[in-house]
Amino acid sequence: MRVVAGSAGGIPLLTPRTDVRPTMDRVKAAIFSSLGESVPGARVLDLFAGSGALGIEALSRGAASATFVENNALAVGTIRRNLEKTRLAGTVHQLDVFSFLDRMAAPESFDIVFADPPYAKQPGERDFTPELLGSASLASALTSGGIFVLEKLPGIALPAHAGWELVRGKTYGATEVVFLRPPKSCA
Repeated sequence: MRVVAGSAGGIPLLTPRTDVRPTMDRVKAAIFSSLGESVPGARVLDLFAGSGALGIEALSRGAASATFVENNALAVGTIRRNLEKTRLAGTVHQLDVFSFLDRMAAPESFDIVFADPPYAKQPGERDFTPELLGSASLASALTSGGIFVLEKLPGIALPAHAGWELVRGKTYGATEVVFLRPPKSCA
């Protein structure tokens, strides 16, 4: 896994020795190709940050700032080492994603939000997708023109009640990436 493009392009990134499932380089490249010119100058939030690969890619491509939120201490250490390795600066919070959103994410403070939560693969496992899409704090943290990039299991329909506008969706093997705009009442 590496930074695909920008000022830190080609630099290999460390992966924490946890159950983190890092975004593949080709998926990262496709995400950032789709985001295009919305990345330079953007304020980015990387939820379930893992290695920090998505936020670091955004910084490398000219994002103004990146905030990383990850609950796992080993992963937080990896994000910090990856920031040092790439000579990029970001704010790292070791905190539950929903606690961060509810307590620390100011309204309209982010232009792009990335989330690559753990997938619920078995019945009874926690499914973060409906929780994220139902989070009023997440919706209000995005600017009016902001975009939410969510990685999820392919073939699982998004909850209809959430009200998010689907801008784009594409499947890459075992990952589906959806680009969403916040519900109109929150925008």
